Amino acid sequence: GEIVATAPSPRRLAEAAAFAASRHSWISARLAELPKAAPFAPGSLIEVLGQPCRLVSAPGRSQWRPATDGGPLSLSAYGEGEAFSRAVLRALKAEARRRLVERTEIHAAALAKPMPVIAVNDARGRWGSCSPPRSRGFGAGVEVGRIRYSWRLLLSPPTVLDYVCAHECAHLIEANHSPRFWAVVHGLIGDERPHRAWLRTHGARLHAVGRA
Repeated sequence: GEIVATAPSPRRLAEAAAFAASRHSWISARLAELPKAAPFAPGSLIEVLGQPCRLVSAPGRSQWRPATDGGPLSLSAYGEGEAFSRAVLRALKAEARRRLVERTEIHAAALAKPMPVIAVNDARGRWGSCSPPRSRGFGAGVEVGRIRYSWRLLLSPPTVLDYVCAHECAHLIEANHSPRFWAVVHGLIGDERPHRAWLRTHGARLHAVGRA
């Protein structure tokens, strides 16, 4: 929901701000197109790995309940207001980590690479990032790669989550986006273009989930 104007040097900040002001109408139209924030609330419906999921307020620990009798999957959490939202977020992050670790293990094994260290956060700019193991210097041959994922991938279809895992694992071999890199991705999951397109189209909606 923010517009950022950048400049090549502090001396030209006023120029960048003036440029943004001159595009006021265009900026307003783009902001109006953004999905509205969808905070976590009892009774609300979100999407988890392509399935509708109902958020339910209930005492005790957070629990996932499978879909039954045509009804949606459900996630129960305890608390009201912010407490409920925090409980839902903890459960979503835990499930996202479980799924992301599972798919990363599969792709890393397919590439004959050691399992990287996994972290899950809420980055706004990237769905994932990878630091490959060192090839030279102290710790080379001992240190494993490190991958960070956005927990919001849990809100995407399973094939999209799997694509991002394959993408980041491919960086364990090619730390770039060269044709060699994309060949590694293709070898893991086939044509990646539909999944990239899905993220471009629906990414803003995923980032609106859980925000007040």
